[in-house]
Amino acid sequence: MSNQKKIPLRKCVATNEMFPKKEMIRIVRSKEGEVSVDTTGKKSGRGAYVSKSVKAVEVAKKRKVLESQLEVAVPETIYEELMTIVSKEGTL
Repeated sequence: MSNQKKIPLRKCVATNEMFPKKEMIRIVRSKEGEVSVDTTGKKSGRGAYVSKSVKAVEVAKKRKVLESQLEVAVPETIYEELMTIVSKEGTL
């Protein structure tokens, strides 16, 4: 038995790649149908994960992956917020 803590992996809805939870951005739909970017990863509601890359956000937007995952229309502002976050992270 190793003492290493298990790192929770999540699948990116855009690229279908698995990444550690900390390397993902969670988008949440609340019970009221509001969509928001969950930077803490602890908001309640249905969540979908996108990897922190411009490519993943572009794919998610183009294919409307978040809409189908969250079963609700995702406002343009959510994609803008995601782009701002991934740009700050500096990953491509």
